[in-house]
Amino acid sequence: MTKPVRDIPHEKDMIRLREFTRHERESGIHPAVVALWSRPQTRGETNRKAVEYARIERGRLS
Repeated sequence: MTKPVRDIPHEKDMIRLREFTRHERESGIHPAVVALWSRPQTRGETNRKAVEYARIERGRLS
């Protein structure tokens, strides 16, 4: 008697997922991400209080 279709492991799908994630990881950083990282942070003092309140609210005290 053969196993039902749902009992057969989907090894092929797991291999595809593993290879896809490996390829994405090894392909490097997307140029858009590099551009965002290299942008200067423009934060004025007018918004500093809101930033500090949000930091405290998230639980970061220092």
